[in-house]
Amino acid sequence: MGDNMAESQPIVEFDGVQKSYDGVTLVVKDLNLSMPKGEFLTMLGPSGSGKTTCLMMLAGFETATHGEIRLNGKAINAIPPHKRGIGMVFQNYALFPHMTVAENLSFPLDVRGIGKTEREAKVKRALDMVQMLGFGNRRPAQLSGGQQQRIALARALVFEPELVLMDEPLGALDKQLREHMQFEIKGLHERLGITVVYVTHDQGEALTMSDRVAVFNDGVIQQLATPSELYERPENRFVAGFIGENNKLTGRVEKLDGGKAIVRLETGELIDATAVNIGGQGAETLVSIRPERIEYKPENIPPGAQTIDAEVLEFIYMGDIFRTRMRVAGRDDFVMKCRNTIGQRRLAPGEKIKIGWAREDARALNPD
Repeated sequence: MGDNMAESQPIVEFDGVQKSYDGVTLVVKDLNLSMPKGEFLTMLGPSGSGKTTCLMMLAGFETATHGEIRLNGKAINAIPPHKRGIGMVFQNYALFPHMTVAENLSFPLDVRGIGKTEREAKVKRALDMVQMLGFGNRRPAQLSGGQQQRIALARALVFEPELVLMDEPLGALDKQLREHMQFEIKGLHERLGITVVYVTHDQGEALTMSDRVAVFNDGVIQQLATPSELYERPENRFVAGFIGENNKLTGRVEKLDGGKAIVRLETGELIDATAVNIGGQGAETLVSIRPERIEYKPENIPPGAQTIDAEVLEFIYMGDIFRTRMRVAGRDDFVMKCRNTIGQRRLAPGEKIKIGWAREDARALNPD
């Protein structure tokens, strides 16, 4: 087998994996997923969507009811967690309170039978990685939440695993620290070339950190793609609604021409959309448009754009953006976001305006 083959060998594979706790309900349904080495993959979804169960099956804390999980081409279904050589970081840090930071980090090396001198060198390196060099003699209780999370991260990396699993590791931190740690983790991933599987329900976190995101709902991957692909080109209603904010207009397909659809809204207006995942002529559909793609100043509405009448219901000043809620095509929940730039005026409730967007920014998706 040449080097190229070894290179292209996926590090993680889920092959037809199912999981049921009661023999009836599947929490994970026929999951197929392949990950190249060095990827940062996030499993994103609401609670109960199956993402954590997948992570736990990969770690070995749960067993697949059906199908096979492979690590570097070898089936690991029967291998116990501590023999899989996978680093783990959880939300609750799981540090040993009676041990110092250095002892916590030394523990995974100890169980692997690594000698004292090498252990000390590896602990120092791991502490340095997370900028915690001077903290070796402290106990977890003497550290802040952010520091404890760094130590938990260092402990997962100390034995130099090629695969690290992280389950909501930043869930307990405040917003600012959380955002800072996202960059730290992403930076470590890039510097060390490790493969990371990350679980979160926070879409902003998933978009910021990942090479690819698997969006879970109801035990099924709804879409697996890069962050920009998910945001710009959601494949179904669930993904469109779960990733970022989304305006929805309901109607029926009037005409279908290749990848384009003309949709007649419930209130009678005709609008153009990119046909993504819809039935034929006469089928119900939902058209999705991102709030930041909508313009109201005539000079900003590009020629050939889709335009429609709107009535301002609420204008909210949010610092960097203005958020305007409007009545459009009979719906009161249509939102436009404008950047707070020079010359943006405040819109008054009751004001009638014409809004527009580039036709390719509207996507016709499956209805509920």
